[in-house]
Amino acid sequence: MMQLNIMNQLSWYDASEDVKELLVLATDNWENSSLSEQYINQALEKAGDNIDVLVGAYRFFFYKNKPEIALQIAKKVLKIIEEKEQLPLEWEQLEPILKKRQKEANIRLYLNAYASQGYILAKMGKIEAAKLITEQIKTIDENRESCATTVFEVLTKNPDEDDD
Repeated sequence: MMQLNIMNQLSWYDASEDVKELLVLATDNWENSSLSEQYINQALEKAGDNIDVLVGAYRFFFYKNKPEIALQIAKKVLKIIEEKEQLPLEWEQLEPILKKRQKEANIRLYLNAYASQGYILAKMGKIEAAKLITEQIKTIDENRESCATTVFEVLTKNPDEDDD
């Protein structure tokens, strides 16, 4: 029964059944942070560079209020996609590629991980770094599909302006 439940919950995940089971156990034990983190860390260890597991893990650690770990994992996602897609590291060369290819699955993951990095940095109080990243994503995310534009607006809002 547990096996069928895992298949239903994570059928789209490209991960082994034992990794999926660990992810479900982490979710089922959410209230016990120590135990749920053990399960997530075991899943990360077994899954290696599996993008689905890494994305789930940085979200997990973000919501567990462990931004340093979430940031580290988000950066790993970025690095894997940069290598896989042979993306340049300089924003001037990267931006037009991201704009052109933003509908592709790996590029969407890249944009989401990069936007998340900006949000995590803001949460950590690293405002200038967060502004830079969210402003960069804002130039690509014209449909406001990520949190980057909203985070940028919050970070750059004049405190003297009235709310509408």
